[in-house]
This record gives sequence, structure tokens and C-alpha cells, in this order.
Amino acid sequence: MNMVVPKTMDSGVREFLNKFDFSACLVCGTCSNGCPITGTPGMEGWNTRKVMRMLAYGMVDEVVESKFPWLCTGCGRCAYSCPMGIDIPAVMAHMKSMRERDKVPGSLHKGTMNNVDSGNNLAIPKDDYLMGMADLGEEMSEECPGFYVPVDKQDADILFFPNSKEVYGDYEDQFWWWKVFYAAKENWTVPSEGWEAVDWALFTGNYEANKVLAQRKIDYMKKYNIKRMIMPDCGGGSYGCRTGMEKCVLEDPRNEVGFTYLYDYLVQIIREGRIKLDKSVNAGKRFTWHDSCKHGRELARHFGKGFFEEPRWIINQCVDDFVEMTPNRGLNYCCGAGGGMWPAPYEDESAWHARHKYDQIKRSGADVVLVGCSNCRDQIMKRIPKYYTDYKYEVKYIWQLVAETLILEPWEEDMVARAKKEAEAQWEKFGVDTSAEEY
Repeated sequence: MNMVVPKTMDSGVREFLNKFDFSACLVCGTCSNGCPITGTPGMEGWNTRKVMRMLAYGMVDEVVESKFPWLCTGCGRCAYSCPMGIDIPAVMAHMKSMRERDKVPGSLHKGTMNNVDSGNNLAIPKDDYLMGMADLGEEMSEECPGFYVPVDKQDADILFFPNSKEVYGDYEDQFWWWKVFYAAKENWTVPSEGWEAVDWALFTGNYEANKVLAQRKIDYMKKYNIKRMIMPDCGGGSYGCRTGMEKCVLEDPRNEVGFTYLYDYLVQIIREGRIKLDKSVNAGKRFTWHDSCKHGRELARHFGKGFFEEPRWIINQCVDDFVEMTPNRGLNYCCGAGGGMWPAPYEDESAWHARHKYDQIKRSGADVVLVGCSNCRDQIMKRIPKYYTDYKYEVKYIWQLVAETLILEPWEEDMVARAKKEAEAQWEKFGVDTSAEEY
């Protein structure tokens, strides 16, 4: 038997790890039992408990050079269940931060730098973005007279961030939120620049970029005197933004800005009667809810409030047949897409992580799986059915469910006329010719 000899640890790494009392680890294996990585083909012999022991013995380089931290979805089930409360996802994120940037797997680092430099992960030019917003807004106005996408609107009540995959490809996915805003007669806006919802800096352990992206959102809100931003949807977007904003506020309390989570916003406008819903449109289908890791246990653990009951309340305003997956809420299983695993070059490993989620969905007997995260949606809609084929279901965003359940009431004629004038003035200001056949 080979003896493991503890190594001398870099002082910077030791300073970080000293925040976590490794001596408190009971080596009980609870972290490994709840972790989706355990048993991953090609990673035999690796698990969270082993990695924690390796770090305790100073084997930092071995962990950093492995792909284990990159297979970590950051779901937080390990820390949620750890009897000593060790923040293992934060440790894994730090291991990612120590990887040389040119050795970050896949497109994650490139996307992060694109976001820092251009304002979005895909480096979509501003003119293309604005033309797309004008074009899609015009298309939606056929169903919703008077609708347009307000950009850089001064004194808006709500700031909303799209994500680049919707701007670049899944165009019509933007219609769901837009219909909700239209029905609620919301005073809202999107940015003309720096509009990316997703924060891949969180996935790559890039602390500085995470703070830069958060400060950008704060500065924008102050510049345009906006009351609240809707935290971008789950995963890197909202959790990364909240993490970065916390750092910015600690450095300067004047960075405090108003924000709300999508669940609180939807609950508010439903309770206030600003939108009306018709459950009958969803009759004949059974719905279930996937508790996303970051909006649930990780948000609760780090910021004191996770969203478990709010999404269930929203769903029950829209449907009559709702069933739970088990386990759920804080004990729910990760879908396998978190931590950058959806865009990362580890599809087989991510699908292995998803085995528990597929089993949950199948056992629920649901026709429709509802989600509050774009990564979860893509994983459950696209990757899981590719690997697990004997149970069919639909996947929808929770805001898509609300939009599809809306009783859409057209605006009054004077409101439509006013909105058309505002739209014309806005697009003229940005140099977008909406009279052209294609723009």
C-alpha cells in the first residue's frame, strides 16, 4: 500500500481553503452519495469525498489538472447534505479558477471574454441585436397591437435581460416574457448594450469577470433610473449576477439596486390582477416542476431565500393537474446541465448526471416538465431524450406556461397609438429603418 505524504500548499490556495474547515470533514461520504458525478464512466475511482481528501493532503495540482471540477454541476446537493456544512461547490469553483485560461474546456472562457468585451456571449453586433428586436417586436404586434421592444427606456419599472441563444437562434422564446409584459401593461425595457443574461464567468471561476458583468448591470440601472431588474433566469445568469452584485455592494454600498426574481414578479402580477389566466387551456395534461439547483437550495444556502413554494403557487394558478417529482425542493436531483455542463464538451458525462432526473420525470407520469432555467430546459428537452428514449414528455418554461394561459386583452386605441409613436421615435434614434421590407 502506497503512503500518501501531505504536500506543501501554495499560500494563496491555503488562504482560500482556510475559509473551509477541512478538519471538520467526517469522511462520511454523504457528499458523494448525493453527487451526480459519482460513478461517471471514465471517472471511476473519483468522487467528492476523495477530492476533498486530496485537497486536505495538498494534492491541489492533481485536482486542478483533472476534469473533476469541470464535471461538477455546482448543484450544491453535497453541501446541502453535509453534516458539517462545508461549501464544496465554492471549493470546486476555486479549482476551476486555477486552471490556465487557455485550458478551460470548450467555449466557456471564450464566451466569458466575448461577454466582457462585446456585451454578450456570442459577440452579436449591436446593430444585429437591435434589428432583431425591432423585427420580432413587429411580428408580435400582429397578435398584440401596440407591442414593441422598449430599449434603453428612461425611468422604467422593470429591466429585463435576454440571453444570446434566444437573440441568435431561439428567437420566438422571447415572446413568452413579452406577452406577459404586454398583458400586465408593464413599464419595462431591455439594454441596447451589455444585455447578456448568462454569466459564464461563474462557470469558469473567473471572479473578476463575474464582478465586471454585475457592475455593468448596476451602472446601467443607475444611468436610466430603473426601479427593479428581474434577475436573469436560473443558472449562471441569476446566481452569477447575485454573487457579483454582492461583491460590488461590499466594495461600495452605493451599488445597491432594486431587483426581483421572476417567481416573485409573476406572483405579484397574478395576485394584483394585472394579468388574467384561463386554466382550461391546459386541461388534459399533467404537469410537474423541476426545482433548479441555483434557484432552490443554493440560493437558500447563500442568500437566505430559495424559491420552492412560489413556482408551485404560480403553476397551480395555471393548471388543475400538478404532480410532484420525488425527491423535490432542497433534495431534488440536478438535471446535469449546471456549472457550464450544457455548453461544455462533456455530453456523455452530463447525460450520466441526468440519469436520476430522467427517472424522476418518468416516475411522475407527467406530460409536461416545467422549468425556471434555460440550461435545465435545454438539458431536459434535448439531451435527456437523446440518451433515455422510452418516456416522452414536453418541456416548458414556467413563464411560457403563464404566457400560454393568459387571457390576452388588447390595449385601448389611445395606448396603441402612443406606443406606435414611441416605437417609431426609438428605432429612428437607433438608426433602425422599420419601413424597409427586411430590417
